[in-house]
Order: sequence, then structure tokens, then C-alpha cells
Amino acid sequence: MSSEAGEIEQKYHIPVVAAAGSNVVSFGIGANFKYNTGMPIRYVGVPFPFSGQPRSVLKGYVEGKDTVSGKPLMQAIVDGLTKPLTDEEKMSGIPPESIPEPRLLAPATEDDLQALFKERCWTDFNPVIIPTEERVAAMLKGTSHKPDEIVKSAAGTFGTKRPFTVEKVAIVAVMAGAKPEYLPLILALSSMVPYQDSTTSIAQMLVVNGPIRKKIDMNSGLGALGPNCDANSVIGRSKTLIHKIIQGYDEGVTGFASLSNPLRYDNLCLAENEEELPATWDPLHVQLGHKASDSVITMFTGWNFINSTGWVETHYAPQNLMRDYMSSLSGMSATLLMDPSVAELLNNVQGFTTKAALAEWLSQNVEKTAESYWGNSIVSSMLGPLGEQGLEPYAGWRKLPGDSRIKPFNNARNIRSVVVGGKTASVWFATDFMPEKSVSIDAWA
Repeated sequence: MSSEAGEIEQKYHIPVVAAAGSNVVSFGIGANFKYNTGMPIRYVGVPFPFSGQPRSVLKGYVEGKDTVSGKPLMQAIVDGLTKPLTDEEKMSGIPPESIPEPRLLAPATEDDLQALFKERCWTDFNPVIIPTEERVAAMLKGTSHKPDEIVKSAAGTFGTKRPFTVEKVAIVAVMAGAKPEYLPLILALSSMVPYQDSTTSIAQMLVVNGPIRKKIDMNSGLGALGPNCDANSVIGRSKTLIHKIIQGYDEGVTGFASLSNPLRYDNLCLAENEEELPATWDPLHVQLGHKASDSVITMFTGWNFINSTGWVETHYAPQNLMRDYMSSLSGMSATLLMDPSVAELLNNVQGFTTKAALAEWLSQNVEKTAESYWGNSIVSSMLGPLGEQGLEPYAGWRKLPGDSRIKPFNNARNIRSVVVGGKTASVWFATDFMPEKSVSIDAWA
């Protein structure tokens, strides 16, 4: 809302009052002005929650008081549109580039430094490795890139200017507990900032493909999704530290995730088990246009992660259970994480000779009610406007009775499969994660 309001005021010179829930209005007035718009936006606030409330409650909000000024809401809106701007409100333009922290901190005990990192939100609140000059220099030997090379400038929350160097990433890598040979992967990961955030429980998943998996001993087999591998764990943790230190994410200041997501602890960092893929199934990075010999990291973004609970039974084909589970997802995208034994069953027994064939079958067979589909706030906010503009199938789906059945995964290309696991049980996960960015690791060696 703030960015749109700022654009309307700056580009079209039309007075605007932005509205937000009382849960995040402080963000619009504070951090969003400081880091994003560069100009104060007049705000009114309404009580939270407002979504899911009956019409009578919403009517009461409109007839009630603005939570920012304490005035009647409509009077606050009129005042915001008509009263002259204060000197502070006449500020405009892009916020200045963030001032970098000093390269070296003052000498202190380890306990004091650990406390400082927590105080400044430079940690995941587990102890970090203190990044001494010697440790950072050793880490930098993992890449041919110069320490002062700028990795990215628009790296902060909202894509604001928060430039960082290769050395800054090496510092984060040390703090996470990385080895120098992990640095090219962590540099590739850092180049993807800013990472998506939301007040909902959004999370990321990191999938690694190519020779780098074996070079740094990533786990793609037994226990690959658990805390059983140094590389998986440390690389996943480094993403969280990049988010906090480089992007500048601070819960309650620059971000407001109501529950957040436990997947953010290691960001579901895994390597695909390419060696156990059925012969005709391509690894993920090849599906995304890379060569099999390339080392690539792909970032996925989503919310849900559903365990299949038990192994596959002969009387009910695995794709049928996948279909059933996927009906509870939003319908915008899906990624299946499956043990190699499940991939073998789908290929050898069920006849899915490619990942694309499985995706096409699921696209045609997953169904849910129109009411359930539009009841998802992410779907209604992102795809609802497309329906209002007449774009099919969304326009037609909006007109259907609530109990009508639709096929929400209408684009089979938005259904992905990743094979990972140790073949001790034919299990899988259904997720709504969608590949967002795919980056070369070799470029950072």
C-alpha cells in the first residue's frame, strides 16, 4: 500500500491516505518511510483482524475511530487529504543508501560479541562463530572473486540500496560455520536477495543440483531433510543470516510475520539425489534450462509442507494420494519431494516416464471446490484481479457456485518434483513451494 500511495503522490501529484491494519500501521509510518518510500505517507489504521470479519464488524470499523490519530475514521481520512503538509511531510525522493557498519568492531569478549550480535539482530539467536579477520581471510580462499567486489546493491528490504561485498558474505559464512569450499554456493545464494517476506507464514526452500553436491558432501540420501549433514545445515543457516544481516530483516521493525515458519531455521536446504533418478527423469536444474554439468542453487518460496505419513500401499497408487493431498494446497503451484523408491514406482509401475508426465496427470486430476479455492487470501488477492479483468480460467471460476469442482493446477509447469532420500521408506511430501530464482554456483567459484 505505501509504495502505491507514494507513486500516486509523486508521479501523479494526487493526495493519498493509506489505510492499514493496526497490526502493521507502525511499519508504514516508520520503517517503510525510512527505507522504502523516502517520503512520509499519511496513514489511517483500522482494528485487526479485518479479514474474515462479518460485514457488521467492518461497518463498525468504518464508523469507528482511526487507530493512528484517535479521530473518527472518515474525519481522519478527510483531514489527511485536505490539511496542508508539514515541513517533514514535504520530504520526497529515494531514501539514501544505507550506511554500512564499520568493517571492524571494537575489541570485546566473545560473550559480549555474542550479546551484541543478538542485540543488533545479526543472528538466528543460536551462537555464531566470531568472524575474526583471520577466519574471514581463510574463508575468502574459497572464491576467486575479490573481497571488495560488490555482489549486489539493491539488497535490502523492499529492494532498497543496501550494497554488500564478497567479504561481507564471507563474514556471514564464517558466522554460520561454513567451510571455504561452501563459499561459492553461499555467494550464489546471497545474490538472490532480497528474499520474499510476508505477514503470513512464508518460507523458502533451497535445492542444490550438479557436481557441487558431491564436492562439498551435501546429503541427498538418508535423512537428507533432517539435521544430519554439515553442508546442508550450514548453508541453510547462512540464508537466515543473510536475510538478517545483509537484507536487514528485523521482526517487528522491517517485517511482521505473525507466526513465521519453522522451516526458516535451515530453509529446507537439500540436494537432489540425481544418482537415484529414474533414467528418463531429468534433475531439477536441467528442467529449468541448465546443463547437467552445471552446479546450480534454486530458491523456492511457499507456505505449506505436508507429510505423506506412511509409505505407498499397493491398492492405492502413489499419484492418487498425491492428488488427494494437493487438493488442500492453494492451487497456484506445487513441488513434490519424494524418496527415490517413490520415483521408481511412479516410473516403473505407474508409467510416468518423465517428471513432466506426472505433472500433467496431476494438473488434470487435482480438484477442489471453487469456494475453497477463492477462500485462500493469497489466491484471491493475486489471481482474483485477473478474473475481474476477464482472464480465463479465473473469470469463469469466480462465477461458479461455491460447491463447483475446479482443477486449480491448470498449468502443469507449476508442478515440480524433486527426488531426495535414502530408500528406506516410500514416502514423500506435498508442498506449495514454487521455484523463484535459479543461480549458477560455478560463477562464484
